[in-house]
Amino acid sequence: MKIKIIVLFFLISFKCLGQKQVEVFFDFNKDFPNSTSILEINEWISKNKNVEITKLLGYCDSIDTKDYNKKLAVRRIDNVHILLEKSGLKFDRNLEKTAFGKDFKQSKVQAENRKVTIFYNEPLVLPVESELTKKIKKSKVGELITLPNIYFFNNSARIVPKSQPTLIDLRCAMEENPKLKIEIQGHICCQTEGDKNDVSTARARAIYNYLLRCKIERKRMTFKGYGTSRPLHPIPEKTDQEENENRRVEILIVEK
Repeated sequence: MKIKIIVLFFLISFKCLGQKQVEVFFDFNKDFPNSTSILEINEWISKNKNVEITKLLGYCDSIDTKDYNKKLAVRRIDNVHILLEKSGLKFDRNLEKTAFGKDFKQSKVQAENRKVTIFYNEPLVLPVESELTKKIKKSKVGELITLPNIYFFNNSARIVPKSQPTLIDLRCAMEENPKLKIEIQGHICCQTEGDKNDVSTARARAIYNYLLRCKIERKRMTFKGYGTSRPLHPIPEKTDQEENENRRVEILIVEK
């Protein structure tokens, strides 16, 4: 009876390293991957030229003796190692190679036990810095930076969900610059009689509370509402754009 051999791909999550694994299968009593696996592994290699191999684990089915199977598992590991090496893949300097023979929890399908498991790390892709992050990095003490695209529901301190990317950028900047201290400043527009309900303070406090929830130290932040006392454009504003520019949240760089 013909047994269908399949190469299985499994994802394992490791913090930061992005480690994954791929399995290569062998025919009975053979130490070189079967033809199906060769095609699959070559396709995988073509798409993963920049990975780093960290571990090779070899296995056998339950047929034959323990010693024979362990030696067969070693040969399987060695042949896979050579195949990956000839393909130009990189290896961790502390590469682990372990042969289990048949001393492991075996599948009832013997063909699934004849394998080598390849563990590898994908290269870390560093996120592109946002304009806000760049401004904060280049800023000097005493400089004011407007937080872009921070929106609130009408006449409230409830932050609109589409503000989330800016909040994340600010949090990341605070995490990456542990000496950074800021004052969060709230401003409103349109009110000729001032900020009667102190909405500007409530909005500054909302940003402050968000950062607190993200474990940013309290001593690194203060907040203050300035109402309509520091408009960028005369009130009443002439355009929607002027209203938006007056209705803003800024951070003052207090210490770096």
